[in-house]
Amino acid sequence: MFESLSDKLTSIFNKITSRGVLSEADIDATMREIRIALLEADVSLPVVKDFIAQVKEQAKGEKIVRSIQPGQMVIKIVHDELLKLLSSENEQLNLNTPAPAVILMVGLQGSGKTTTAAKIAKRLADKQRKKVLLASLDIYRPAAQLQLEQLAKQIGGYSLPIVEGEKPEAITKRALDYAKKGVFDVVILDSAGRLHIDQPLMDEVKQVKKIANPIEVLLCADAMIGQDACIVAKEFNEQIGITGLVLTRIDGSSRAGAALSMKMVAQVPIKFLGLGEKLDELEEFHADRLAGRILGQGDVVSLVEKTMETIDKEETEKLAAKMMKGAFTLEDMLAQLKQIQKLGSIGGIMGMLPGMGKFTAAVEAAGGDKIIKKQEAIILSMTLKERKNPDIIKASRKKRIAAGAGVEVHDVNKLLKSYEQMSAMMKQMGKFGGMTKLLGSAMLKKSPFGNPFGGMGGKFPF
Repeated sequence: MFESLSDKLTSIFNKITSRGVLSEADIDATMREIRIALLEADVSLPVVKDFIAQVKEQAKGEKIVRSIQPGQMVIKIVHDELLKLLSSENEQLNLNTPAPAVILMVGLQGSGKTTTAAKIAKRLADKQRKKVLLASLDIYRPAAQLQLEQLAKQIGGYSLPIVEGEKPEAITKRALDYAKKGVFDVVILDSAGRLHIDQPLMDEVKQVKKIANPIEVLLCADAMIGQDACIVAKEFNEQIGITGLVLTRIDGSSRAGAALSMKMVAQVPIKFLGLGEKLDELEEFHADRLAGRILGQGDVVSLVEKTMETIDKEETEKLAAKMMKGAFTLEDMLAQLKQIQKLGSIGGIMGMLPGMGKFTAAVEAAGGDKIIKKQEAIILSMTLKERKNPDIIKASRKKRIAAGAGVEVHDVNKLLKSYEQMSAMMKQMGKFGGMTKLLGSAMLKKSPFGNPFGGMGGKFPF
């Protein structure tokens, strides 16, 4: 997310932090570079102009001139202004209304409305114990209603039974009636989209909104469509009246600067960020955290939250206990690899760590998630006896394992070497007296899962 913008801003800031004094000419040059970086990231020109004007006004004040670290002060000013740009009231989803609370999803076709509707339903059910009904109003796109029905089944949720030939207005009325009888807390209406904005689409959504009286009208927008996203936000807000934005495919765009512009154009808060295709890959929007990511400062809070949500605590504690005793097998390594994959992509994880975003491209170029999957396949190709006692894995066994995993023998050798390094680290950890004392050790500079990125010169980038 925002890799390109983040990299450029980090490079700009590196130039000024090394200087003891900043002249007005230095500040002007820095502002020009920031302006170009924002424009190249698809932030709209009016937003860039206002942003740069605000930053420049403060950066040329006496507090910069007299500051002991003027470069750091400029970074703080940029951070604070970015926070103002992104922040707004009511960032949280509003369900403060008599049940059932209605959420209307709107947007163009292909923006991810249907998947996002299911993601929100799952989030409300899992985190707030809400009983949610999903209802598709899309009678135009082939199998759109079936898609939502299948997604509801995947999350263990509820969907409105499909009635062939029923119009969106009638579906809306039936969904509200069904929700009241079924004592649902929330109804999510997935409206139809088009390939472009047209009046029939707007008229239909207006009618649905009039019938449903939703407390939230969420516009789904693909972060990768660039400046067009602002036009979409403006049109939907003027004609329908939206209450919030959901930016989808935010993980797939290194630019995604339209996110900054859309919020300003529509004058509504960003509610959620869609980070992937999986149904749990939806984040609540936090302006301070996103500002940190854009400026390359990471987002450790979100990473910790994600870890707490996805990692099996009991399993982790058992594994930690074994590690402390130095009893670490390939079976345990497999379990650890599976835990890591639950957190999402390696690039995504690194983007949340301060200073690590710049290594994301290198990790992905080296194979990233594919390497972890390859390692998992190699271990799964082994017998249980081999996993528990890797010393018995000699030449003939390596050939069989490689063939079973669809890899080369040298890949098996790399995995075994990684395992040996990790096993040695676990034994050393026990000698150090546990993780707490080891945290200051240089050993933690190695990969926490045995350096699967052997192709990067044998070193993990941090």
